[in-house]
Amino acid sequence: MTVASQSFSDTKPSRRTLLRKTAVGFGFLALADLLTQERTRSDVRTDLAPRSPHFPPRAQRIIFLFMHGGPSQVDTFDYKPQLIRDDNKPLPFSLPRVVSAETFNLLKSPFSFAQYGDSGAWISELFPHLARHADELTFVRSVHGSNSRHGAALLELHTGSDTFIRPSLGSWLGYGLGTENRNLPSYITICPSLTHGGTNNWSSAFLPAVYAGTPMGNAGTPSSQARFPFIHGPTAPDRQRRELDLLQQMNHRHLARSGPDAELESRIRSFELAFRLQREAPLVQDLSDESPHTLSMYGIDQEPTADFGRQCLMARRFAERGVRFIQLSHSYKWDQHSNLKRDHRRNALEVDRPIAALLTDLRQRGLLEDTLVWWGGEFGRTPVSQAGRDGRDHNPHAMTMWFAGGGMQPGLQYGETDEYGYYAVKNKVHFHDLHATILHLMGLDHERLTFRHAGRDFRLTDVHGEVVHDILA
Repeated sequence: MTVASQSFSDTKPSRRTLLRKTAVGFGFLALADLLTQERTRSDVRTDLAPRSPHFPPRAQRIIFLFMHGGPSQVDTFDYKPQLIRDDNKPLPFSLPRVVSAETFNLLKSPFSFAQYGDSGAWISELFPHLARHADELTFVRSVHGSNSRHGAALLELHTGSDTFIRPSLGSWLGYGLGTENRNLPSYITICPSLTHGGTNNWSSAFLPAVYAGTPMGNAGTPSSQARFPFIHGPTAPDRQRRELDLLQQMNHRHLARSGPDAELESRIRSFELAFRLQREAPLVQDLSDESPHTLSMYGIDQEPTADFGRQCLMARRFAERGVRFIQLSHSYKWDQHSNLKRDHRRNALEVDRPIAALLTDLRQRGLLEDTLVWWGGEFGRTPVSQAGRDGRDHNPHAMTMWFAGGGMQPGLQYGETDEYGYYAVKNKVHFHDLHATILHLMGLDHERLTFRHAGRDFRLTDVHGEVVHDILA
């Protein structure tokens, strides 16, 4: 047998030979992927029509009270007597491998704590109004994330990933469930921050655009001035309707020629939603039909509660109208590397009364049972000091979040941190577990809620996440 006549398997080929003999297969791989995308493209959901959940849900909607900046767990809801006893002593165990900045000795909370309700929940003096609802709340004191920087932590909290642009939780809910009101988006974010990830925190990413969060104002806009952009068109509604009909005819002709196109179909749906939004949104934003008692209960008639009080009242109004995911942002105020005592007191004063009013209002209207209210930030704070013993650094290893309604077990304190509140140590709940549990309450299996993109199936929890059944009612 000559060398030229040897079989391919009889000799070790060079890299060049291997590529020459096998490269023709690469084209078939690419073609197969394109055909798969073409075959599945028509199956992509591009509208907000209501869809059945995987199993009966406990909640129909979510109101997320986002405290941007990172509230200190040891100054709000995670009482640590040993931190008081060991104040100004060195931390007796190792710091995390990665820290945000230099820190010093242990720092006790400057705020007093007391137990409230039959549940005996420890709550800081910062939240006297919320404390009256102690038996309605589910405290999870062992939440943790993966990143100590604001931008990455915000992305992980909202999208499940701190490194890649992924769809947000609110977008996944719209994709999985649709909306109960065809005239409003499934996902509304009121006064969101434009920093630390900005629009990526409420983006639909590779999901169709109709599932993206719709911003109402931004963090630089007082809530009294927050409006949906371009809600009042430059032309009369009947003329605008004719213009939109013409545009949609052109889009549908293009769609007929091109074949299934998820992006174009989503754009067509978005145009229609925007037109309907122009009619309904002004009615929702108009608070003139609310009683003086209600406005006063939310603190809208006084400072410093007027701004966040209006956000909370708007949340209730959107919840009544079937919006799936409503996010409020107290932004960007909770990042106390210094002036901890002054600024945490001010921040809590701005939100305490409005949040308590929201819980009361939802309960009185029969909405709390199937509305999940969720409070939290992107990380906690360290129990060790900064800035001359009046500040705390970022701490993704432990934070407290609380929930109310929507199938959570009321009056429960779940999870623990160490004796100083630095690390979650018992019944730890990662952001992935949190997302899996929230989807479960909405009737969605986090492992089944997937979207095909770039050759693989994506989900909110990636390859992680366990439902925390112990906190469910």
